[in-house]
Amino acid sequence: MPTAATATRTGLRSGADVLDVTGWTCPAPLRDQPRIVMGHGGGGTLSAELLEHVFAPAYGGPALAQLGDAAQVTLGGARLAFSTDSFVVRPLFFPGGSIGELAVNGTVNDLAMSGARAAYLSCAFILEEGVATETVSRVAEALGAAARTAGVEVATGDTKVVEAGHGDGIYLNTAGIGLVPPGVDLRPQRVVPGDVVIVSGAIGAHGVAIMSVREGLEFGVEIESDCAALGSLVEAMLAVTPDLHALRDPTRGGLAASLNEIARASGTGVVITERAVPVPPAVAGACAMLGLDPFYVANEGKLVAFVPREHADAVLAAMRAHPLGAQARIVGEAVADHPGMVVARTGLGGTRVVDMPLGEQLPRIC
Repeated sequence: MPTAATATRTGLRSGADVLDVTGWTCPAPLRDQPRIVMGHGGGGTLSAELLEHVFAPAYGGPALAQLGDAAQVTLGGARLAFSTDSFVVRPLFFPGGSIGELAVNGTVNDLAMSGARAAYLSCAFILEEGVATETVSRVAEALGAAARTAGVEVATGDTKVVEAGHGDGIYLNTAGIGLVPPGVDLRPQRVVPGDVVIVSGAIGAHGVAIMSVREGLEFGVEIESDCAALGSLVEAMLAVTPDLHALRDPTRGGLAASLNEIARASGTGVVITERAVPVPPAVAGACAMLGLDPFYVANEGKLVAFVPREHADAVLAAMRAHPLGAQARIVGEAVADHPGMVVARTGLGGTRVVDMPLGEQLPRIC
């Protein structure tokens, strides 16, 4: 699979030039690597193996064992969601957002997937020597504006500088905390056969937007990232019923990774209808041109929900009444068959396995 670092321009249309795929390398090589490779940061099988065999044994503890987008912990009688994330996206600014918005919305969304409304964030800037102060200011302003839009306060932070040549200008690390409402218990282990799978909108825009800017690709229309904070959408869903079973925001590894993670954690199978999953025409065309599968492309403003069947229609209606869920659709269900596996019904009447990605089709997208 292609990476930006190894691309030269002589094949696919790229502005005035063209893009040659000769010599492109894959960021997700075979497993059992003695050294870290790009695929270990892709949110797929390699990432899971790194967590399982390196980090989890070293850290231990029941909170980490939850393996959710955010850990749920109890402190002073309050149930909190706690999450941390790092952002190394390249380029720093892209259609629909920047690394600043991405850092806020990504952390807010991780908390929201536990049902929590984000309250406070921390933010650490890791700056490369020589980056323009104006660029740092633009990112900080975008981050602050996104925090205000999401209704969360940046309460603390840190700044470090690394030598020139040891970074891409700016890396960000954020952590967030929020309160989990009483009666809310969102985790993949609660998913059971019969649960309905709902996607909040069209998938794939973020990853393709990053690639279009990174490589100067033109697809006829500008594709913008879907970067957005989902806390208010989740609140609207929980207002219908607190008995939602699981939520995930399909970032690295895309929809396919999120569905596989939930299927494996719950011990259920998942069946989706391929044509029911909304994919914007521009994203579908770009993925066809680049040889990508939209199911594996990252999103930054979408969620996938597993909802008890008796509540599915009401939850779907509430989602569609919200600006961030206007294109929400039922795309499948959890089943007792093929536990731990995700399959898609194709338009030709067959089925295909939607496996866990090994690494990431598009590296450095968040």
